[in-house]
Amino acid sequence: MTRIDFYILAAGGTSEALQFSCRLAEKAWRSGHRVLLHCADQAAAAELDTLLWNHRADSFLPHSLDANSDEAIAICHSGSGAAAWGEHCDVLINTAPQLPQGFSQFKRLAEVVSPQADNLQASRQRYSFYKHRGYPLHNHPVSL
Repeated sequence: MTRIDFYILAAGGTSEALQFSCRLAEKAWRSGHRVLLHCADQAAAAELDTLLWNHRADSFLPHSLDANSDEAIAICHSGSGAAAWGEHCDVLINTAPQLPQGFSQFKRLAEVVSPQADNLQASRQRYSFYKHRGYPLHNHPVSL
């Protein structure tokens, strides 16, 4: 069963959530995992792509905007056809307000939650969805 971790940011908005997602993706990749980053739309995916290129000056994170690429980190968005999202990945990081389709095919799901009212409401709905279906849930407060 998919383990679901909610990373609840104490401050910030979408940009901070995407920056934190880069840190999370790097940590998972360095631990030997293959990662799929799920964004709300194509613009957020493009922003995340840029952030991954510039994440740290002393490192490189191999990634692609093709969810089915062989890169260690792939980026997708809600309108990109979820049928085969990250079949090679074991960690899904969700930065979108939507429930990521096919999340149950992953070993782990990380939900990144920014403190904006609309984001919090969408996160609560996803949390309730997962809880009522018996998924193991874990909360992690994050100070930036």
